[in-house]
Amino acid sequence: MKTFDYHRATTVGDAIEHASAGARFYAGGTNLLDLMKSGVESPDALVDVGRLGLGRVEETADGGILIGSGVTNTAAANHPLVRTRYPVLSQAILSGATTQIRNMATVGGNLMQRTRCPYFMDPAAGRCNKRAPGSGCAAREGFSREHAVFGTSLPCVAVHPSDMAVALAALDAVVHVEGGAGQRAIPLREFYLLPGAHPERDTTVEAGELITRIELPATPYGRHSWYLKVRDRHSYAFALVSVAACLHVRDGVIAAAAVAVGGVAATPWRVPAAEAALVGRVPDRAVFADAAEALVHGAAPLSQNGFKVMLMKNSVVRALSQAARR
Repeated sequence: MKTFDYHRATTVGDAIEHASAGARFYAGGTNLLDLMKSGVESPDALVDVGRLGLGRVEETADGGILIGSGVTNTAAANHPLVRTRYPVLSQAILSGATTQIRNMATVGGNLMQRTRCPYFMDPAAGRCNKRAPGSGCAAREGFSREHAVFGTSLPCVAVHPSDMAVALAALDAVVHVEGGAGQRAIPLREFYLLPGAHPERDTTVEAGELITRIELPATPYGRHSWYLKVRDRHSYAFALVSVAACLHVRDGVIAAAAVAVGGVAATPWRVPAAEAALVGRVPDRAVFADAAEALVHGAAPLSQNGFKVMLMKNSVVRALSQAARR
């Protein structure tokens, strides 16, 4: 591993000052350190943001919550406000990684984690435009079973690995960041970037900006929601397809719906037309199948991941059925 400088920040302003000079933020380190060990990342300096008072979950006046970016995944998943008001988020977090990693990983770091595409993770595996812009994408002609079927570009077909982000997308979360230019709020639907011509950029967070908290608005989905993760093995595996299904059922009819799918794109995938197809209808399997059909419209699978289209349809129906039964 390359030698690097290390600074433990005492305030948010202190952390931002060091990051603006080129340092990388370090919290739990569960992704960044792995990338440093493999040579994918080689920062000159790290700034530790683990002691900035960002480890609280607080209720907002309108019935929502604010989750500090330094809250560990374990603490977020098990917090009473999350478990009771946003159970789909708790389920999503608990489906990821292992207990030991969740105890170290932070909410902010979870949002900023990089893809697990093998060509990105291992410099010796092959070409990767996300890791080395302009070098090419080996996944297009190589191993593509776990890759995207939506929103791809010629330079990149990688997927974002976060389970938590999928649930946050369905819940219309807002990410608050602070940098040298001040504070701003980024709706999660605008937080992640499709690869386009610049796959090296994963998010709209600018250099030197620190995630300080994630805001969840009050939601009608607490009662009828479910997170489904389909993977090759039950423990310590990333999703082939995941679904955060949220329904608001009133008088036996769906009054509102949100469905976000993971494992199929570089962002949590939502299709407004599919959600609209659910509203005003009785929650049953046929209705859910209509929504699933709308969700997979436009899929463009690669040579090895065409199975994801049918897997996604079946998973959406299953997740919505489970949410309706809760």
